Amino acid sequence: MHHFQYKGNELFAEEVPVREIVAKVGSPVYVYSHATLERHYRAFDDAFAGVPHTICYSVKANSTMAVLKTFINLGGGVDIVSGGELYRALKAGADPQKVVYSGVGKKDDEIEYALNSNILMFNVESEQELDRINQIATRMGKKAGIAIRVNPDVDPQTHPYITTGLKNAKFGITIERAIEEYKRAKGMAGIEILGIDCHIGSQLTKVNPFVDSIIKLKKVIGILKEAGISLKYFDIGGGLGITYNNEEPPLPSDYGKEIISATKDLGMHLVFEPGRNIVGNAGVLVAKCLYTKQRDEKNFIMIDAGMNDLARPALYGSFHGVQPVVNDQDGLVMADIVGPICESGDFLVKDREVPMFRQGDLMAFMSAGAYGFAMSSTYNSRPRVAEVMVKGNSFEVVRERETVEDLIKGERVPSFL
Repeated sequence: MHHFQYKGNELFAEEVPVREIVAKVGSPVYVYSHATLERHYRAFDDAFAGVPHTICYSVKANSTMAVLKTFINLGGGVDIVSGGELYRALKAGADPQKVVYSGVGKKDDEIEYALNSNILMFNVESEQELDRINQIATRMGKKAGIAIRVNPDVDPQTHPYITTGLKNAKFGITIERAIEEYKRAKGMAGIEILGIDCHIGSQLTKVNPFVDSIIKLKKVIGILKEAGISLKYFDIGGGLGITYNNEEPPLPSDYGKEIISATKDLGMHLVFEPGRNIVGNAGVLVAKCLYTKQRDEKNFIMIDAGMNDLARPALYGSFHGVQPVVNDQDGLVMADIVGPICESGDFLVKDREVPMFRQGDLMAFMSAGAYGFAMSSTYNSRPRVAEVMVKGNSFEVVRERETVEDLIKGERVPSFL
């Protein structure tokens, strides 16, 4: 359920006509519904109300500070993968003791920044990373809380580019190696072992892969306990999918029942890293039709947003529904909706029946709240778009549209030219 609905023939974001947002802010523009963000967070949080848990929102899905602040205000923590994401989260008011730091390529300065910020724990992705965190923490006279990211070799049955839990993935450590690394970590002066972590992929539409991973990791937890290593936190990662087209992912409540049942005998504090599941359907990208063109029975609708604004269709062949902002088109047409980028892969819709948009018509690309603006770029020297958050009958710009001056900020022509 989201709060982008028609009233008559006009698309609204909560109680605000989308057309009014564009009239004030321009297009393209990302529009987020505060009510949807809050509703989806609470649905996930409520699913685990009966057990100790922390929801650490996955910042990479949408790192806009207004979105982060929404979840932080609801008691959420954050899952980060860079020093920049930590900076954003702390600026938005995140509790450092609700921060988990994932990612395979943590740099020395990022590790130091996280230690000085007193985060809860690092999710360690490799043997060398464990050594490096220990060295840095020891030098700083600190103890780094860690969990080891265990790769359970479970097929999440999702797109291969967002599969992270198979044994050939770059993420995590195999079960056998992880047990040895825990034993090594036990003797490290700069390390405090706090938990165990896994994350098998993104946009999962079944609960079984999660449960299969838990079953495998429970065996690891048992072996470690026998070795005198007790763990407090079980970070189950994120990955629960959303409906883009005809997917039918489980409800958070059903997911919660399965996870609680699978972990009930452990007595551990559960950590979750949802991203897409709580922001995906809370945002849309609004764009304007610039031109239409028919060539050899092929229809093209050229718009003012491109693959630099919403990369997922070009990157993954992903589906985003498209709806007219004012629903007064004359029927449907089979068409590609394409952007102004000089790439053949610059499309947002490919060979699909869509409304017969005319020049000047506005359209909303649905389910664009996750990996939308966060993955956008200035390719072709196109300034990044504005972002707006709606609450009830009001809205505010939460990120100003970039200018052409912003594009060259920090650049210099060398003195020898």
